Amino acid sequence: MKYFGTDGIRQSADKFTPDFINSIIVGLADYAGTDKKVLIGGDTRESTEWILQDLSQALESLGIEYSSVGILPTPAINYCFYEMGFDFAIDVTASHNPYTDNGIKIFERGLSSGQKLSEKGCEAIESAIVEGKTISLISPTDREDLHNEAIALYKSHLKSYIKNIDLSNLHIGMDCANGATSVINQSVFKDLGAKVTLINADASYNQSINHNCGSTHLEPLQNLVTENHLDFGIAYDGDGDRCLLVAQNGQVVDGDEIIAIIAHYLNLDKIAVTVMANQGLLNWATAANIKTEITAVGDSNVAAAMREQNISLGGEQSGHIILPGEPTGDGILTSLMLAKIIATTKTPLDKLANIMTKLPQVMVNLPATKSQKDNLKSSAAAKNLLLEYNNKLSDVSGRLLVRPSGTEDLIRITMWGDDESKITALAEALKLKLGEIL
Repeated sequence: MKYFGTDGIRQSADKFTPDFINSIIVGLADYAGTDKKVLIGGDTRESTEWILQDLSQALESLGIEYSSVGILPTPAINYCFYEMGFDFAIDVTASHNPYTDNGIKIFERGLSSGQKLSEKGCEAIESAIVEGKTISLISPTDREDLHNEAIALYKSHLKSYIKNIDLSNLHIGMDCANGATSVINQSVFKDLGAKVTLINADASYNQSINHNCGSTHLEPLQNLVTENHLDFGIAYDGDGDRCLLVAQNGQVVDGDEIIAIIAHYLNLDKIAVTVMANQGLLNWATAANIKTEITAVGDSNVAAAMREQNISLGGEQSGHIILPGEPTGDGILTSLMLAKIIATTKTPLDKLANIMTKLPQVMVNLPATKSQKDNLKSSAAAKNLLLEYNNKLSDVSGRLLVRPSGTEDLIRITMWGDDESKITALAEALKLKLGEIL
């Protein structure tokens, strides 16, 4: 598809013109009709505010019933639209991308929870955009603001899920990336007794979302945790569907380690991870007799494997974790689960993370246009080059993954192996040669 990637539509914010948004809603109506109820909301980037306004106008013009929750994390929007009886949710966010980008995620009702829009639905919207299908617009009428109701509903779900565990012995650092979790941030943890020191929690529409903060820039949180001797820290991304952690000594605990900690705590025998998983997680799972289902990159692929294989836990190294009974990743819920494990086992986070030993892993990004990303799949020279470097990695017990990003103009080159200096040199050399070919 031209517009839909691994996580909805994501592009520079200025491309979300009123006509573009108009076409999205026309395509949704082509797919589902106009007798549906739609809930809209999004993250804190400045463009989200006017995109929500344009969505409201397009929905109103088509006679589609809708309401807004304003700024709310992605998992909260997904949970609340289903529980509130809406048919669809439109989430305006570009997740961990800078404020200059934005995106559209659409959820529809599944059998028991919200799920990402079907391929058929995506195709209908793609068709409407490509054909430039629009309707005449009218001004939207005032609608009931469901923001506070949605927050209360979502917080109730979070507390119920972890069974109101006592966190009174924990002092936690929290970085909300100036994103959507800023509207909820420390409140759930404080309700459960924890002491929280908060940074980067601008809950207004802003330009600071993800800028040198949050799960993509952990240094501020590491400094906060180590300098104040906190028990651990949590960093969310812009839309709150993922989190990474920082132990009391400053050690980063990523999604692979989070999966291992939770799987061990819950005594699970199966997990689902992507091809990006660290080899150390795969080695740990094998030693622990845990079956590992490996999927393509993307939380939707992990979720699909979990449904098909009856797997209750899965996720990605980036901190996008799908917990038992949940339809999608939820950064706040994941961090609450880790807080629960730390509190109930009385074990520091760094010791919990030592359950697995990560192998050295190097990722380099090669800037690439869409046509260059397409050439990666079709070029015989590129295929031969990747085969050559796969063979070179055998000397360091390593493996190679080269894939075009589904959300950015990049080709990601990832190498694993038991010698970090060697795989770093190999990755940089491959980046140079692949760039020359493409």
